[in-house]
Amino acid sequence: MADEGGNGGGQGGFVRADQIDLKSLDEQLQRHLSRAWTMEKNANNASSNGTTTTTTSTNNNNNNFKKTEQAATKQEWEIDPSKLIIKSVIARGTFGIVHRGVYDGLDVAVKLLDWGEEGHRTEAEVASLRAAFTQEVAVWHKLDHPNVTKFIGATMGASGISIQTENGHVGMPRNVCCVVVEYLPGGALKSFLIKNRRRKLAFKVVHQIALDLARGLSYLHSEKIVHRDVKTENMLLDKTRTLKIADFGVARVEASNPNDMTGETGTLGYMAPEVLNGNPYNRKCDVYSYGICVWEIYCCDMPYPDLSFSEVTSAVVRQNLRPEIPRCCPSSLANVMKRCWDANPDKRPEMDEVVTMLEAIDTSKGGGMLPHDHPQGCLCFRRYRGP
Repeated sequence: MADEGGNGGGQGGFVRADQIDLKSLDEQLQRHLSRAWTMEKNANNASSNGTTTTTTSTNNNNNNFKKTEQAATKQEWEIDPSKLIIKSVIARGTFGIVHRGVYDGLDVAVKLLDWGEEGHRTEAEVASLRAAFTQEVAVWHKLDHPNVTKFIGATMGASGISIQTENGHVGMPRNVCCVVVEYLPGGALKSFLIKNRRRKLAFKVVHQIALDLARGLSYLHSEKIVHRDVKTENMLLDKTRTLKIADFGVARVEASNPNDMTGETGTLGYMAPEVLNGNPYNRKCDVYSYGICVWEIYCCDMPYPDLSFSEVTSAVVRQNLRPEIPRCCPSSLANVMKRCWDANPDKRPEMDEVVTMLEAIDTSKGGGMLPHDHPQGCLCFRRYRGP
């Protein structure tokens, strides 16, 4: 649905997904799936009873076409809950829990969204959450890139669904939905950086992670997707330390008119000045956030750890505050950071240009900085930086 909007009616424009009435689309989707399930059930019953229905040839063809179309739509992103085994909890969020699990023999992460069927939330809040869920699925299920977490499938909350766990079957309330994605054993990039806060990362590792992220974002932008919450918590690592972008809960299909994209969306410290200021923005807000992430990857530290939300907002917007780049950072990488977090979105590079800039960096000489408790001095090419 959102992807159709991204084609701009065949004129190559960008369409913002939330310009569409997602609540209405959500209701249509429910009716559509309900019809598909009902037709499939009736077809199965008819087959088991050996009955046939006599209609005109034209009607038969039309019905078969509709059933085929509906079945294809269902198979495109909807999982079969009977193939899903939920295991231990990986993480907890405001509206959902992420479990490790197995789906059809694959290691997966399962994001369960509890929309509060027992009346803990208003109808408007539930509708908003359902819209966000539909939006995340619409954005994610079409994506295919080695630096984007692979989407396995999802299921919209529906009565009668039960999920198999190691302790038996558990019924799912109507308002619980789930998203199933590939499981990445390396965990969040943020956690990896925290583990290496003292030792720092080898420059080759910094370069590779930064390049993975740049390639993933370049792909998203080529698909007219603005992530809008680029941060190290939303990046995952696989067993070979390849980075993959995750969490498309606030992603949008980009609007052709920047005035159609406003509002503070993102995470403090990573948000571009135009977003913090409530001004119109476009995909360049991701480029800004990327620059902050590269600094964090290089330094294994947090930007602005001692500043409050209001202090960061004021300083970033009015005083052009940015994280301090260590003087031992190679100029080639420092240049990427500075260009990406330019206050003027128009001066920030496109992500495909960032990929080209990074690919041109020579990592053979190493490069990096010393932990804080070592003697000071700009030793840019100390080979023992990192693990």
